[in-house]
Amino acid sequence: MPPAQSRGASRRRLRASVLGTPAGTGLPERAERPLDAASGIVLDASPHLLVLGTAAGEARFAMSEATPVWHGGRGGLAALRPGRSVVVRPKEAGLVADGTGRDGTSRGASIADRIWVDIGRVAGTILACGRDAVDVDMGPHRGRTRVVIPPRALERVLVRHPRLEPGYLIDVICVRSPDGPRAVHPGTSQPGYRADDLAAPEVTAPVPEVLRGTATWFGGLDDPATNRAACPVTNGAGAADGADGAAYPAVDSEGDAGGCADAPSGCVAFPYLSLGSDVVVHNECGGRAAPVPVVECGCMAARFCDRCVDCGASPRGRIVELTPAAFAGLGGDLETGCFNAAVRPGAPSTMAERTASW
Repeated sequence: MPPAQSRGASRRRLRASVLGTPAGTGLPERAERPLDAASGIVLDASPHLLVLGTAAGEARFAMSEATPVWHGGRGGLAALRPGRSVVVRPKEAGLVADGTGRDGTSRGASIADRIWVDIGRVAGTILACGRDAVDVDMGPHRGRTRVVIPPRALERVLVRHPRLEPGYLIDVICVRSPDGPRAVHPGTSQPGYRADDLAAPEVTAPVPEVLRGTATWFGGLDDPATNRAACPVTNGAGAADGADGAAYPAVDSEGDAGGCADAPSGCVAFPYLSLGSDVVVHNECGGRAAPVPVVECGCMAARFCDRCVDCGASPRGRIVELTPAAFAGLGGDLETGCFNAAVRPGAPSTMAERTASW
């Protein structure tokens, strides 16, 4: 059977061939378009230019000493070493010339607004705890991992995760290291319940057209030297084909929809979708919105009934997880971990016909 993400891409192509390309996007009124963020591997870096190898080819970004670089905290241009994994969010200022290509044509580079180096995230159920490490089950699609928590980071983690005990949930922002993911600080506050003790919504609870809650991101743990195709749905790699998208907490388990039979219902009344469906994600803090394809079952996100306080307290519940570039493109800061979101599930052709207010 092909990987879940490949099945999702096939579903999108089939839907487009049958229904055609939608005329509208169903975006909220006055919403801003997403920025063209990119994720890839550093090929070359100079004080003024960053060259990445991405799934779509080579990408170039102009930068300066003032460009913010995250590498386990505030970093610098020295962190941009060839072979490291990065996520870059550009400014809206367009392109700047950076020289002439081999064919004599002028080349351009986007202006980097912010760069994250070797950032990752571990979110899941605690399996075991040691003196300086925690074993975590990240769910059936992302496998298990051990995250090292240095003493300096442990103090910060314990403030928001007081129960580092088996059976409880953990969510930490990490930086890649030779020993595996190394925790830097908590991604969100720890829910007060055990992972298997989440209260589901009432069976008769209405399913809203627009979901409101928390948007987070996932991934960044795969070794850039390792081909993702060797293990397409483990290690938090996200979309195996490099495509950006979303993990949705309520992917249907029936037939070939791509969901898990034992997935928790979460604390939000979700409509069921299949891999390849689209959801419109609106960052209610930054104002950007975009349709995003569902590339993975987000059953682990359903266990987190928490809030984001990026711009006031969101309603409880993780309603979508995004790949790092999609999250950054919608205005989210990866080290912050979340933004308050509104999500409208459904195909774009259906959303374009709706007139309901966001």
